[in-house]
Amino acid sequence: MKILILNGPNLSRLDLREQSYYGDLDYPQLKSAIENRAAELKIEVDIKQSDSESELISWLHEAADKKQPVIINPAAFTHYSYAIRDAVAMLTAPVIEVHLSNPLSREEFRHTSVVSGVVNGTIAGFGAESYLLAILAMQKLVG
Repeated sequence: MKILILNGPNLSRLDLREQSYYGDLDYPQLKSAIENRAAELKIEVDIKQSDSESELISWLHEAADKKQPVIINPAAFTHYSYAIRDAVAMLTAPVIEVHLSNPLSREEFRHTSVVSGVVNGTIAGFGAESYLLAILAMQKLVG
C-alpha cells in the first residue's frame, strides 16, 4: 500500500509557529516521524507540502486517477477551500483529514471544516501522533 500524505500552507514552517498548538518539532522532523512509522508498518508514503491551493488540487487529481489513499492536512484551506473539498470528493480510495492541533479548541473561524464532510474520518489534536494514528486507521480502511 502507498499512501499520499498532503500538507497545506505553512506546515513547512512549523518551527516558527505557535509551539502551544504545534509542538516543538520542525517539518523535517515531522516527515521523519511519519516515514519511520510507515516503514515499521511496511507502508510506503509519499509526503508532499505546498502553500499553493492549485498544487494541492493537482496532487489530489493524480491520487483520484490512481485510486490512491490520501491523508491530508489542508491547514488553513480546511476552513474555506471549496476547491480542495471538491477535489477530495473525487477520490474513491479512503481519505483521512488530520490536524496537529485541535481546531475546535482554537479560534471560532477554525471550528468549520469544509473538507470533513467528504472524508472517511478526521484525527486532530495529537500533534505528530495525529498522522501516525491516521496511518494506522488507513491500514484498517484499506485492509
